[in-house]
Amino acid sequence: MNIDSNNRYSDKELAEFKVLILDKIEKADHDLELIKSAYMNDHNNGTDDTSPTFKAFEEGSETMSKEANSQLAIRQEKFIRDLRNALIRIENKSYGVCRVTGKLINNERLKLVPHATLSIEAKNMQ
Repeated sequence: MNIDSNNRYSDKELAEFKVLILDKIEKADHDLELIKSAYMNDHNNGTDDTSPTFKAFEEGSETMSKEANSQLAIRQEKFIRDLRNALIRIENKSYGVCRVTGKLINNERLKLVPHATLSIEAKNMQ
C-alpha cells in the first residue's frame, strides 16, 4: 500500500498518538504485573484453618480463578504487543491508515482504540 503525505497523520499528530500509546503501554504493563502477582498468590487465600467443605469449594474456585487469570494475562500480553506494533507504525509513518481501505482511520477511533488497524468502514465489512 502506497501512503502519500495527504493520506497520513502529520508528525505532530503522530507524536501525540505516541504519547497516548506509551501511556497505555505503561498502564497495561502495570495491570499485567497485578494479574501475574494475583496468579502467584492465588494458592494461599488464608483458608488453611477453615472447614474441609469450604476448602473443597475454595480449591474449585482457585482452579477457575487461575484459568481466568491466565486468560486475562494472555489478553493483556496481546494488548501490549498490539500497542508496541502501533509504535512501529508511528515510526514508519503508516500509523492510522486502514490496512484494508488505505484511508485514514478516524482520529476519535484512534484515541479510543490506539492500536486499531481498521477503519470503522473496513470493520463493518468483516
